[in-house]
Amino acid sequence: MAIKFGTSGWRAVIADEFTLANVRRAVAGIALYVAAKHGPGAPVIVGRDARYMGERFVEVAASVLSAFGLQPLVITEPAPTPAISYEVIRGEAAGAINVTASHNPAEYSGIKFSTADGAPALPEVTQAIERLIPEDGHLGVRAALTKPKEVDPRPAYLARLKEIVDFPLIRKSGMGVVFDPFWGSGRNYTNALLRDFGIPVTTVHDTRDVLFGGHAPEPDDSLFDDLRAAMKSTRARLGIATDGDADRFGVVDEDGSFIQPNYIIAVLFDYLVESRGWKNGVGKSVTTTNLINALAEHHGVELHETPVGFKYLGELIKQDKIVIGGEESAGLSIRYHVPEKDGILAGLLCCEAVARRNKPLQQQIRDLFGKVGSFFPERANFHLTEDVKAKFTDKLKKDPAELAGRKVQQVVRSDGMKLVFADGSWVCFRLSGTEPVVRVYSEARSPEDLKKLATEAKNWVFN
Repeated sequence: MAIKFGTSGWRAVIADEFTLANVRRAVAGIALYVAAKHGPGAPVIVGRDARYMGERFVEVAASVLSAFGLQPLVITEPAPTPAISYEVIRGEAAGAINVTASHNPAEYSGIKFSTADGAPALPEVTQAIERLIPEDGHLGVRAALTKPKEVDPRPAYLARLKEIVDFPLIRKSGMGVVFDPFWGSGRNYTNALLRDFGIPVTTVHDTRDVLFGGHAPEPDDSLFDDLRAAMKSTRARLGIATDGDADRFGVVDEDGSFIQPNYIIAVLFDYLVESRGWKNGVGKSVTTTNLINALAEHHGVELHETPVGFKYLGELIKQDKIVIGGEESAGLSIRYHVPEKDGILAGLLCCEAVARRNKPLQQQIRDLFGKVGSFFPERANFHLTEDVKAKFTDKLKKDPAELAGRKVQQVVRSDGMKLVFADGSWVCFRLSGTEPVVRVYSEARSPEDLKKLATEAKNWVFN
């Protein structure tokens, strides 16, 4: 079978395609790439999330790296993706192999490769790796040329977050926080930092469960019942969560309302400009709210709009071109930090913004609307039959002049097809590369128009 690295690495079902033999193949391709670029003995970090068989997959990956003459640096405990990214930079490693399927359901595992800059590998890198992956998963008889060493990214990463986030301010506010790591690798990171500063924090789902409570480890609105109950019983002002590998975030306001990631990115962008004085730029994926566009104009900040995939925003962070980079799928990072999604940082910055402004997040969003107008985004996934997919794929090849009577002002094709209308509303259609699904993103200036626009967009898919 062919191993393909998608937007966030290679992911597959354990014991189906994600087997020991295929892990050996994938890591062999990475090893050949790293050895050619960095030479023999180059250090490569090997980490994992909290999934089933993670320890064994890390062991296999380290043995393959050793057999190819590279130096494996093994993280023995589950570690957040952003902590691994920071360790690559701090330790000057040649890259990192992260055994993770992020927010995917428990039956999945995956391999994500980060390059020497701590960023997710760009398409040209993963394509080069794919060409180097051998067909044979046994790789013949290869003796280990190096001995794995152990590394612990936690102390340095936590120290870095203490430099970025104003914890004394949060403590002074008297606010309480509930944290939900969703049984994942964010355990003992966010809650440990808050406790270190004497900030009241209650943690739910603070054990390892390779089944993640029977659902995907995704900080989604529908999965926050336990967090909301803990917030109510402790009278916490904020609930924050991370996904399976802690690169994505979820936030619940003091009244139990889920705040969608689009708005979190906008609030934190505005907050960082205000509190840090940073105005070097802002980055967002093409499917992320145009509230960011309006705030960029309001603050006199350059806007960078990228295809979907945090690797593109990571490049802007590396070049110090942006204050913050964010995706509507709950990924963000900021200036002077890792060029990788950091769900831990996102939640902590929300705590800081609430503490400094002394306003619930929903009030802060209303304040943004008062500055630049209202924006209401939505995403929907639709499964397609093969016939409908074929017909829809043909439709995507042409630039439509209108959608249900709405005149198209601009067609953006940086990723999928985004139709922008004169009133600032828009829709974006993106076909999945791995399954017969189309993702439809809609945004309008009122809830009523959003409902109408989303229906028109769905009809356009199926008619």
